[in-house]
This record gives sequence, structure tokens and C-alpha cells, in this order.
Amino acid sequence: MVKTTKSPGKSIALSKDWTKGSVIQNVLMLSWPMIILGILYTSNLILEMVWVGKLGAASIAGVGVGGIVVILVSTVKSGLGTGERAMVARLVGGGDVAAANHVTGQAFVISAAYGAIITVIGIFFIEPIFNLFGLEADAAAEGVIYLRIVLAGWFTEAFWLTSLNVMQSSGDTMAPMKIAIIIRVVNAVICPFLVLGWWIFPRLGVSGAAIAYITTTGLGMLLCLWIFFTGQTRLRLTMKDFYPDRKTIWRILKIGIPASVMGLGKSFGDLIFIWFMIPFGTRPLAAHNLIARIESFLSSPGISFGMSAGALVGQNMGAGQPKQAASSGWIATGLVEGLMIICSVVLLLWPENIIGLFNVEPELLQFGATFLRIAVVGYLGMNVVYVLQSSISGAGDTVPTMIITLAMLLVVQLPLAFLLSRHTELGVYGVRWAIVIGIIVGAIAYITYFWQGRWKRKKV
Repeated sequence: MVKTTKSPGKSIALSKDWTKGSVIQNVLMLSWPMIILGILYTSNLILEMVWVGKLGAASIAGVGVGGIVVILVSTVKSGLGTGERAMVARLVGGGDVAAANHVTGQAFVISAAYGAIITVIGIFFIEPIFNLFGLEADAAAEGVIYLRIVLAGWFTEAFWLTSLNVMQSSGDTMAPMKIAIIIRVVNAVICPFLVLGWWIFPRLGVSGAAIAYITTTGLGMLLCLWIFFTGQTRLRLTMKDFYPDRKTIWRILKIGIPASVMGLGKSFGDLIFIWFMIPFGTRPLAAHNLIARIESFLSSPGISFGMSAGALVGQNMGAGQPKQAASSGWIATGLVEGLMIICSVVLLLWPENIIGLFNVEPELLQFGATFLRIAVVGYLGMNVVYVLQSSISGAGDTVPTMIITLAMLLVVQLPLAFLLSRHTELGVYGVRWAIVIGIIVGAIAYITYFWQGRWKRKKV
């Protein structure tokens, strides 16, 4: 599966050496396609919830909890993908594209195995798993329907995520963006027809949202594989000389497993926050789920700048340029913070209008607007965490990021959520304040570790 090509028809972006030139320019050139990709993804999630919101609060609550489970599954895969990203970036930065192609092939082996496991879980075990949340019966029923379909077809998402990881880490952010434009437009178009039964289509409710989801990720998977096998990106795959390489797979997993544990812990934390919310009723839970969708939109610039910084950190470390690597992380952090200041002002001025895009039930609107005002306090720190976490992971140093993130959750957020919601007058609002406080503590910890520079000594 290893083949290196350097076609004269390839764009400047694909032939560019990202370890040379202006760091700010490199961060921006790599980041803007990732930002578009992230905005498209989160816009789809928000649009999905807009259409599901027409079905009522039970559907919002059920699909919201189901969405968190999907994020949990995706987070584990993305954690494993950290190993792929770090190794591909280092190899490309060091000029060994053939070895980067080989790592890419092994990454797809890992994706196939993981996707098969999730598909089996989705088909046979999702109902008892979902029932653990103790939702009201109508919300639980909606969530099970949605989640069973999504997880049954989740192997398509596994291949799509792997494709994004290796393309972006190699320095090609344009191809993933172009594919994302296609599949997200398709999703945006077909989702309301399937959910609400427009035109000649039957009204499928939450099933329609799930079918739209897996249909478009399947399309993305096929387009990515076509690009890899036809050499339309920096990396090129063939079946010639391909074989599962246990040594390379283990190297990928050795870096990726701590990141997966970190992501798994965070996703379980999100589920525990759901459990804290459930006793307060369906509408606070629905409002909490709406805030999660809004946050996924607001976090997309931080995730995008973080991925570009991680790719630049990895490539510069491969080229023996640790100072350039550090500059990439700091500059990406500064850029995304400026953007978040603007977003925070908008959220503080018009929270009711934003929540009203999803649902206008007075009680849900009141909870959602208050939750959003509280959340704004932590949004500046949220993207610091994403950028510096990705920068450190881009160097292959994933154990410290795991420790910091788990400590942020287990030592700060969850104990505070319990204490503030159960033993103070804050009640349900205590859960939201606990989340914010944990984010600020985590941002301080990441700034400190990145500044110390121990990640520069990591070998992959």
C-alpha cells in the first residue's frame, strides 16, 4: 500500500514544505480549510437538531443523549487517530513520504477493526446501554431509534475520520474541505425531507436524521478512498505490497491509546453531566443538549487551529525545528482567542435569540439562555485547551494531555457539579458552573505544560 508520487499537476499546497516560511502564514493556510470543514460539520449537527426540535422536547432530549454517545465513540477513534497524525506529520516533515503512506495503510486497518466492533454494538446492544441513562420513556425511545441506526453504520465514519487525520497531518487540508462541502450540503438537503416527511418522502422522525447521517458519511468515505487510490492528495495508497504490519500498528496505538483514554474520560464525563441533569426534568436536559450543539459550533475554530498547529508541530519536530514547532502552537492559540472574544460578545447580547432558533417553548428558552450566559465565561479557555492539547499531541506526547484532561474532569468538574447542584441553591445551574470552572483550570494547566516544553523531547 506504499507508493510515493509527485505529480506536476498537484497544487502548490500539496508540494509546499510546511516547515519553511512564515509561521503565521502556515497556520492560517492550514487552518482555514479546517475551519470551513468544522463549521460545516457543526452546522449539520445544529440543523439536525433544528429539524428534530420540530418533533418536540422528547426528541431533542433523546437525540441529544444519543449524540453524546456518538461523540464518545468518535472521540475514541479520534484518540487512536492521534497516533496516525503524529507519525504521518513527523515522517512528512522528515521527508519520508513512503513511510507515511505505509502508516496510512495501517491506520485503515485499525479503523476497519474499530468500525466492526461499533457496528456490532449498535445492532445488538444499544438498547440496554441507552436505558442506563434513566431518561423518561418517550425520550429514551427516540434516543434508541436514532442511536441504533447511527452506530450500525458507523464504520463509514471510522474511515472518514481516518482519512481526515492523515490528509491533514500530511499538509493537505483542501481535499477534506472539498469533500466536506459535498457531503454536508447533501446532509443539509436530505435531513428535513426524511425527518419531517416533506414532498414525497415519509415522515421518519429521528430515524430520518440518523439515515441522513450515515448516508453522507458513507459518501465521504468513498470519496476519500477514491482520492487516496488515485493520488489526488499528498499521500498515495495502492494494494501492492500491502500487509498488516503489527509493529507499525502498535506504534500508532502506543501514541493513540492515551489520547483515546483522555477522550473516553471526557465523553463519560459528558454522560455523567447528563445524569446530573436528568432529575431536574426534560426541559433543562433539552436545554443542556442544545448548549452542547452550540458549543460544538464554537469549538470548531479551536479544534481546527489546534489540528493545524498539531500538524505543524509534528512536521517541524520531524525536521528538527522545535522552536518553530512551539511558535506554531502559541500563534494558533492567539488567533483563535481573538475570534472567541467576538463570539462571546454576540452570545452575551442575544442568548434568547440563539436558543430560539431551536425551540421557543418558554421554559426551555429560559433555561437555555441562562445556560448560555454561564457558558460564555468558559469559552475563551475552551479553545486554549483544544489548541494546546492538539499541539502537544502533535508531537506524540499524549500521556500528559491525558493526565491534565482527566484531572480537569475527575478532580474539578464532576465533584463540583455534584456539590453545586445537590448542596447549594444553584441547583441545575451548578452543573453548568462546574463545567466552566473546570475549563478555566484546564486552560491554565495546558498553558503551563506547553510553556515548559517537555513535549519537545518526545520520540515517536
